[in-house]
Amino acid sequence: MRPFDYARAQDVSGVLDAGKIIAGGTNLLDLMKLGVETPERVVDITRLDLKRIEDFEGGLRIGALVSNSDLAVDDRIRRDYPVLSRALLSGASGQLRNMATTGGNLLQRTRCYYFQDVASPCNKREPGSGCRAIGGATRLHAILGASEHCIATHPSDMAVAMQALDASVEIEGAGGTRTVPLSEFYVLPGDRPDIETVLKPGELITAVILPAPPPGRQTYRKVRDRASYAFALVSVAGIVSVKDGVIEQAALAFGGVAPRPWRNLEVETALAGREPTRETFDEAADILLAEAEGQGGNDFKIPLLRRTFRAVLGELTQGA
Repeated sequence: MRPFDYARAQDVSGVLDAGKIIAGGTNLLDLMKLGVETPERVVDITRLDLKRIEDFEGGLRIGALVSNSDLAVDDRIRRDYPVLSRALLSGASGQLRNMATTGGNLLQRTRCYYFQDVASPCNKREPGSGCRAIGGATRLHAILGASEHCIATHPSDMAVAMQALDASVEIEGAGGTRTVPLSEFYVLPGDRPDIETVLKPGELITAVILPAPPPGRQTYRKVRDRASYAFALVSVAGIVSVKDGVIEQAALAFGGVAPRPWRNLEVETALAGREPTRETFDEAADILLAEAEGQGGNDFKIPLLRRTFRAVLGELTQGA
């Protein structure tokens, strides 16, 4: 690890443009050890007043420094947003969840083998250098939303659930505070995979806003190589309400399959007003997977996503 300066911020104004931000450090420190991140100055924000979960306009405002553990077991989250609690508890280990923060979880970087290997070319680390993953080992890589410059996936479970919940991200910078829907927060790789979010230099995530609890059942299903401490091969966050035997509305987000938490509103529209049958689920899956493209080693994710999607819908509409 290269030498770096360390400072502690006492307020938000002391963070902006001050250096590389660190809170729990569960992702940044690993990347620094690997040489992927080489900041000259690291600014510790753990003393900022961003650790509260507050009622807000019928929903909740979650401070950026709320730990994943505290968020997962909060009574309001478990009662009104169980999809989020389940997603958090399926991620990492208990020790890591104790350290990992809400803001940091949203900003964690891909676990692509080639991104983490500084000896390999990677357009996400160095634009224009190439993508070794394409044509390489692709088991963990994207089948949706990728480009010829990058096929890495976003690793967060929490962000997938928040996408289904229509969360928004509160951001503070020199120009003041702005709120961005999570659906617009992440940027697809295109020809600039190094640009991952809409955060501008000197901006800081201060909170995540959850709207009022949605109607219907909620669940999070994660398929992975082992039962714990593994990133998703495929995951589905689902919220479905059924009335009089018909799907009234659905919100669905997908992880492990794209460079950002994936959501396709056409899928949800195709489900609304339909009976929860195998035929309905298959038609929605066809829409979801219409542009899916495997890279050889991850071809299995296409049928796996279909089966997982169908199973989640079956669970959420059981007995309807």
